[in-house]
Amino acid sequence: MTTKSFPIPVRVTGPGSHVEDEELQYLAVPRDMRTFEMPRVPETEDTASLTVARDTLARLLTMMNEWTPGAPHPVLDMRGIPHGAQTIANQMLGDGEVSIQVNGQRTLHVQESVFTGVWHVVELDGAGQLLADWLEAAPLPSAVLAAARESGRDHLMPVEVPAGAMNSPALLHELQGQLKTRRSGDAPHVLNLTLFPMTPEDHQVLERALPVGSVAIISRGFGNCRITSTATRNVWRVQYFNSMNTLILNTIEVVEVPEVALAAAEDLDDTRARLAELIDWMSESCPA
Repeated sequence: MTTKSFPIPVRVTGPGSHVEDEELQYLAVPRDMRTFEMPRVPETEDTASLTVARDTLARLLTMMNEWTPGAPHPVLDMRGIPHGAQTIANQMLGDGEVSIQVNGQRTLHVQESVFTGVWHVVELDGAGQLLADWLEAAPLPSAVLAAARESGRDHLMPVEVPAGAMNSPALLHELQGQLKTRRSGDAPHVLNLTLFPMTPEDHQVLERALPVGSVAIISRGFGNCRITSTATRNVWRVQYFNSMNTLILNTIEVVEVPEVALAAAEDLDDTRARLAELIDWMSESCPA
């Protein structure tokens, strides 16, 4: 997977920031990184299901190879695939670094496969029954982006600032300014809360002004990164935790979707090559 920027603050400037002969201090950085491992083709007597699973993944690869920028990303409906073939296809895809839950007008469970940018998306009704089941090859499934946009407002929730709040009023003012002037395609605007002294009252103000939205994402590629949409459109909470589950970076991002949640174009290029290799391996176990 393509390495993405990890915005750890490394320098503080201003009065009182310089200390002579002070030992340089670093934030603890997660050391566990996942590396790609090609799934093993199962040994099975059900070669018919293996063949259908191979053909299903080959159809997805063809759609990916034929995709052109600006067109809808490839979506492959899995509901017509026999159960045995679905089981093998899911086994071949495996579970990757990113999991997503959407709870709003739609209920979606999303799991990235070990092939970065290939997502397994399941939609459930209010009773927990299956409505839809598909594979999608994209930086992020389109239904997740739509849910975050549709469930969000264009403004912050009104909130009274209590005594004891220090930096939250200024942060809210900055956010409001961004929401008024922001245009589609603008670069992300990041508020790094790690850099500010924050009182409990400050955190309460932000939680009330930015209630949790409908989309929750966890990325395990670099420690744990938890990404949550808010009730304000294009405003996200992004928190990085190290391997000890200690919060090491806490940010608010004003952006359509945080970059850390997206599969990069280079990742999708690698995925096409790896999927082609997997399909060849599966073909060796399929009847001629």
